Amino acid sequence: MLTVLDPLDDAQPFPPAEQALEEPNGLLAVGGSLAPRRLVNAYRHGIFPWYNEGEPILWWSPDPRLTLLPNRLRISRSLRKVLRRQEFQISFDRAFAAVIEGCAAPRPQAAGTWITEEMRDAYIAMHRQGFAHSVESWYDNKLVGGLYGIAIGQVFFGESMFSRRSNASKAAFAVFVQALKAWGYALIDCQIHTDHLATFGAEEMPRSDFLGLLERCCERPPAPHAWGSEPFRCNSS
Repeated sequence: MLTVLDPLDDAQPFPPAEQALEEPNGLLAVGGSLAPRRLVNAYRHGIFPWYNEGEPILWWSPDPRLTLLPNRLRISRSLRKVLRRQEFQISFDRAFAAVIEGCAAPRPQAAGTWITEEMRDAYIAMHRQGFAHSVESWYDNKLVGGLYGIAIGQVFFGESMFSRRSNASKAAFAVFVQALKAWGYALIDCQIHTDHLATFGAEEMPRSDFLGLLERCCERPPAPHAWGSEPFRCNSS
């Protein structure tokens, strides 16, 4: 049976991720809140919220888990050409709220969005506390793509990305992963398999292995860096 979380107790521990259902894959708990304390606790234990408008908060820890090690990033020849042309200007934490709005916007062949107003408010609060970060892709000074997620220790937990121009989010992701590598991050959580992320080198690993990595890497600080600094110059060769 699913654990029901108390919405008034943000310190309530989650059940072990190993107790998640096999079908639907990874469903672990229901209810609670999206308070920063609870969200940080969830990510540190390999758990993330995902639910639709009108549903209670659902918490997931799927098995296997899609991950990307920054030193295993693959960049296609076509994307390398885009990066060499510097078609997009990439920034970090310059427009967090606009990025999450872009990710929440309706998409072709998709009914609605899972990024509800409650989710937007929660991650903006996490951004103000220094946990949530965004990557922006600009073209002619207009925001045309980006991504956001949570950083804890040497782990970045990717949440969502969007693109309003071909290759905009791909360029942002490629530059960002190289920045994470330079900053000493050890792991990027991509949650569940997508062909898009697999092309960058993301691979599935057993949940038990993923949780073991989290236990070590969330406790280790990355190299000193400033999220809002000048854009990282990537290697496009």
